Amino acid sequence: MSSDDISRDGLSRDGLSQDGLVAPPGANLPALRGHNAALVLGLLRAAGEQGVSRRELAAHTGLTPQAVSKITARLRAEGLAAEAGRRASTGGKPATVLRLVPGARHAVGLHLDRDELVAVLADLTGAPVAVRRAPLAFEAGAGPVLDTAGREVAALRAEAGGPPVLGAGVACPGPLDHTAGVLHRVTGAPQWDGFPLRDALAERLGLPVVLDKDTNAAALGLARGMPSGAGSFGYLHLGTGLGAGLVLGGGLYRGPRTGAGEFGHQTVQWDGPRCGCGRRGCIEALCLAAVARGDLPGAAAVLGAGAANLVELLDIDRVLLGGRTVLENPDGFLAGVAEVLGGQARARGRTAVPVALARGGARVVADGAAELVLAPLFGVRGAALVS
Repeated sequence: MSSDDISRDGLSRDGLSQDGLVAPPGANLPALRGHNAALVLGLLRAAGEQGVSRRELAAHTGLTPQAVSKITARLRAEGLAAEAGRRASTGGKPATVLRLVPGARHAVGLHLDRDELVAVLADLTGAPVAVRRAPLAFEAGAGPVLDTAGREVAALRAEAGGPPVLGAGVACPGPLDHTAGVLHRVTGAPQWDGFPLRDALAERLGLPVVLDKDTNAAALGLARGMPSGAGSFGYLHLGTGLGAGLVLGGGLYRGPRTGAGEFGHQTVQWDGPRCGCGRRGCIEALCLAAVARGDLPGAAAVLGAGAANLVELLDIDRVLLGGRTVLENPDGFLAGVAEVLGGQARARGRTAVPVALARGGARVVADGAAELVLAPLFGVRGAALVS
């Protein structure tokens, strides 16, 4: 697959030779072929180094053995799959095992925070092979941000020896329109309103670009690492702002206008401090004010109150915490949020929803941004994205 195989909305346009299946109503054959290839790639990715046989691929996808053979032949020809030995025979011919080739393609993940840029170059498993950080003044507007992004991505690719790159996933503060790739009135930076960041970055980087909110990208990356059936969760990101990424029913939930997850702007105190959004008493304003005055237990309690509201509203299975402010005092925030959730559970007569640190640390958003590009290549995880 080349970079042309990723459209700007992150969907694979890969076409394969005839695969032996009849297209379902409403699906054109090229789309079906791409879907089938993604299913196979997804199983290869999940199998890791131990690989998976063609027979197993057919059993798990519902494709015919002939279709699997054609798809895997193409993937091998493109360098995406390779033989990984043979399985011991159970009475027939030993099965050849195939595995994904992680370094065959890469994706850039770009986290545009308010004061820092984090860039990762990830292989097909999502593992970072290069990482860069640079100061960023997001509120300075498009020109400086595009310059910094262009410079850092070029350096990132050069450091890794210029491997093939499918595209760039870009995660930044919202609100924004994921589908159109356009920013709206970002809190504290209204000059971004209406700016087509996706297309501007695609032109600057010379790559297809997928744009999403920072919390959505992080949640998508976190969902990939969870076992099937792990349930729904809310990822709460406390850094220079406060937001949430929601995975509901196994899929990332953006909302029809990419408006879901504006967690920080729920009003919890009518006469509270003024928020950057212009209102008073937003949970973001209260939480950041507590952090600024050194009251970390107070900040954790406020964050816990918001988490409790989220649990009451959506009945999620777990809460994950991340962001630089949380990482500066992880034990304190975990304990404070867990205490509030425990009190909520006791009042309701039920078991408390567990709370944990999100894996990935300070790189969680950038890693998730790379997953914006990679996920649609691998079938189920890409198909599970819902609006």
